Amino acid sequence: MRNVDYIIVGDGYAGLFFAHQLIKNNKSFVIFSEGRKSASQISAGIINPVVLKKFTTFWKAQEQIDFLKDTLEEIASYTGENYLVEKSIHRIFHDENEQKLWLKKSENEDLSAFLDKKFESLNVVKNDYLSGKVSQSARLNVNGFFAGLFSYFEKNDLLVKEKFDYEKLNPSEATYTDFSFKNIVFCEGMGVTQNPYFSDVAVIPNKGHHIKVKLSEAVPDITIKKKHFLFPAGNGLHFYGGTYDREQLHHHIDESAVKQLVSGLSEFYSYDFEVKEVHFGFRPTVKDRRPIIGRHESLKNLYVFNGMGARGILNGCFFSKNLYDFIEKDMPLHEEVSANRFKS
Repeated sequence: MRNVDYIIVGDGYAGLFFAHQLIKNNKSFVIFSEGRKSASQISAGIINPVVLKKFTTFWKAQEQIDFLKDTLEEIASYTGENYLVEKSIHRIFHDENEQKLWLKKSENEDLSAFLDKKFESLNVVKNDYLSGKVSQSARLNVNGFFAGLFSYFEKNDLLVKEKFDYEKLNPSEATYTDFSFKNIVFCEGMGVTQNPYFSDVAVIPNKGHHIKVKLSEAVPDITIKKKHFLFPAGNGLHFYGGTYDREQLHHHIDESAVKQLVSGLSEFYSYDFEVKEVHFGFRPTVKDRRPIIGRHESLKNLYVFNGMGARGILNGCFFSKNLYDFIEKDMPLHEEVSANRFKS
């Protein structure tokens, strides 16, 4: 029997950032990974403090940005690489009204640090009304992040490459097959719907597609946003996406989503391009757009960390510490993310 402080079930942003908290605090653990690419692993990796449709920000945006940058430096201390790609988002304006709204919002205290007042003209792409730069925005090197952390887990015998079997879990004895544990944290994304201990967690699937394209004319090496995000994805390709769909939830490519992306890219990129790859995943979203974190009502060594939504990087990173402090230091969860908020 192998004794560990924690078992983590799930290998997306929530699971990996929580694993980092355990590494940082010298806690023993194993992390279960099925080997299938999660929604996190095919995500754009956008780090963005601004809602670019309405030019607003969100709860604790500055704190989350700052915490993420510190955390990525900590992770680099044992993986050997910082996965932060410091390329800003440039939002193409649709018209003069958007320019005016941007400038007006930039005067707000909570947005002044994020909305650059100096507009820019971008080469190659259509931007008749110029673009606005989102200060402090960036990207995560998604492939590098997951490859680097999985490599670290494997080297240190922390990775279990198999599907977690709920029937083999004995919470009262705190055992799972050949493991004994103090706590188990389920970070399963939409997989939580199959979890008999947390099947009532109120996550809503949101299907997202993105395409990888080969552009015939090179665009600036930044993140360009109009309807969706365009940025270099390596190997001569560019990422463009992603869509949001709560209706078409089948597990195959939705051609209407691909058409939507091709149309969206064509709006501001007038040169030829070729779609080389299409990917999709299911984001676990919550009606109030905040994560769901908590302890099982009766089985006190079982926890859930879910509902990261479209801000999986920022949410997964920031709230991993909140969960760790809740478990280890008996510090309260933020009421806004506590799983209890949906219980009458």
